[in-house]
Amino acid sequence: MNVLVTGANGYIGRRLVAALLDGGHSVIALMRDKRRFAFKEALHPNLTIVEADLLEPESMDAVPGDVDAAYYLLHSMGSSAGTFQELESRCAHRFAAWANRSRARQIIYLGGIANDERLSRHLKSRLNVEEILGRSRVPLTVLRAAIIIGSGSASFEIIRDLVEKLPFMITPRWVKTKCQPIAIVDVIFYLQAALLHEESFDRNLDIGGPDVMTYRDMLLRYAKVRGLKRYIFDVPVFTPRLSSYWLYFITSTNYSLAKSLVDSMKAEVVCGDRHIETIVPHRCLSYEEALERALVKIENNQVLSSWKDAVVSGTLRDDYLDFVGVPRHGILRDVREVPVTGDVEAARSRVWSIGGQNGWYMRWAWEIRGFLDKLIGGVGLRRGRRNPHHLVIGDALDFWRVALTDKKRDHLVLFAEMKLPGEAWLEFEFLQRDGRTHLRQTATFRPKGLIGRLYWYLLVPVHFVIFRGMCRDLAQRPEPRARIPVAG
Repeated sequence: MNVLVTGANGYIGRRLVAALLDGGHSVIALMRDKRRFAFKEALHPNLTIVEADLLEPESMDAVPGDVDAAYYLLHSMGSSAGTFQELESRCAHRFAAWANRSRARQIIYLGGIANDERLSRHLKSRLNVEEILGRSRVPLTVLRAAIIIGSGSASFEIIRDLVEKLPFMITPRWVKTKCQPIAIVDVIFYLQAALLHEESFDRNLDIGGPDVMTYRDMLLRYAKVRGLKRYIFDVPVFTPRLSSYWLYFITSTNYSLAKSLVDSMKAEVVCGDRHIETIVPHRCLSYEEALERALVKIENNQVLSSWKDAVVSGTLRDDYLDFVGVPRHGILRDVREVPVTGDVEAARSRVWSIGGQNGWYMRWAWEIRGFLDKLIGGVGLRRGRRNPHHLVIGDALDFWRVALTDKKRDHLVLFAEMKLPGEAWLEFEFLQRDGRTHLRQTATFRPKGLIGRLYWYLLVPVHFVIFRGMCRDLAQRPEPRARIPVAG
């Protein structure tokens, strides 16, 4: 059947598209910029990518209406607190208007469990979206989930950051709030199982795993799975703002997302009914099983999608791919070119593996820059990278975003998402010169006014040391010698 998926580049959408294609469906993937969908599924014969933006009504004219069902997976959780409710409402109204013109027989929306009277602004916005979509002529199925556990999910990454980094945790009172986490694999199962399932039409269905626990329990059980000893002390003096800053500085999340999560954590998110079990019988993974599955995916470099991929994560500029073409005028540059010594393929591998757990040259200096970026509201250095050796366009790479990765032409372009008085790029190219392979590294900065120029010139001595050393390290790092067995 023909299925439309909105938010196809998001954490859920990316995985759902792959699952639907594997199930033999024809999928129309709606996204703002198709250049961001640089995955193997992009070449699938049953996938059609359509560029449209629900914030621009005229762009919806390009979305075909000949579909059997449509998934609505758009959320603005990472947007600023003052705008996400308005954005979600506008998008929902325009999608409902499109649905009324289409031949769709069902809309499936993934919302949040909302059974507690003390709902956060985020959960209230989710309910508002449900109401707006429910007023269209198309039957609506709402699947309501709490915390989603899976490799690359925001909730899982926050839990992992906290437990892995902090042997002792002074935590806010919300750690005693109950929730019912669910594995991402089970969320995808329910999304597929509800497809044109008439018993799910015009129903709000809570979905959750078998475990009801507090956030404190979730942290301690993660520690148990990882074989770590952790101690948690909760105190009543943490205000929501302090709690948000605590998550922001300790974990890889941005402040807007941290604030939304803290607001939501004040309310219990536990399934109120289990009608889903009679409509679609299914055994969900336990919390520990979901953790183990996520850790295996990370260990095997099989993270299919991440919360950092979405524009609404608050870390990604909508127009960042317009910066693939690095400017040549009105800029300041630092250019280094070094001949490659040793194995050229090893040097290429080092370039495409830069950052994340693999680190940077003079890592301590980059970590200081990341800490300073966090202090002024930036993304910092903790985002890491999805895969330690492979990059695709749109990947987060610490406080950079991959704007271009072209191994055939030996060209990698990173666009800076750190807080800067201007715009910055970091390029790596392998060139043939005088019969040898050279690595050319170019740091480009387009300053904004006098402050931007002062920023660049003040850092010239630092750039001289770091950029020169980084280029040499990538091009000429000695390979470890193979051990020669010694006869006894």
